[in-house]
Amino acid sequence: MPSLPRTTLELDNMTKEERPQQSRRKDIKMRLQDILMRSPMSEKLVPGESLLWSQSLETLLRSKTGKATFQAFLKSEFSDENIEFWMKCEDFKKIRSNATLTSRAKKIFDRYIQAEAPREINIDHKTREIIKHNVQTPTRYCFDEAQKIVFSLMEKDSYPRFLRSDFYRALLESVA
Repeated sequence: MPSLPRTTLELDNMTKEERPQQSRRKDIKMRLQDILMRSPMSEKLVPGESLLWSQSLETLLRSKTGKATFQAFLKSEFSDENIEFWMKCEDFKKIRSNATLTSRAKKIFDRYIQAEAPREINIDHKTREIIKHNVQTPTRYCFDEAQKIVFSLMEKDSYPRFLRSDFYRALLESVA
């Protein structure tokens, strides 16, 4: 049986795998609290709200704090391009100016849709081609199909992982 570290310095010098489970949970909890404290959200996390997030991805994303927490979790896994794209699409739908719509559509396409894009999302070739065509004369809804696909991917993969994560459990413990 491995011996426990006697000093904070010993604990700091241990790799993640060597650290005791409780210490890893504490690290995650501290990181999560730091993210939430530095967040510029006006909405405060109230006891019970974070528990509601487990009802559905829609419920989670309706909460500013929930959305930011989910995004922080995905960033910690290096897989935040889907939520980033989904949020850009939500903002895109609010644009009223045609000139802004056209330039923003091109930026979204270049960043998330085109093959080999820097933050390429996982969509099928047919959807990619439809969007490529739609971006030529964009409407506020030209990314809807890709947004539905991305939402479904998050709902089936990322969201359940989030609910099972130490990240979410630590959050629930911190507000309990």
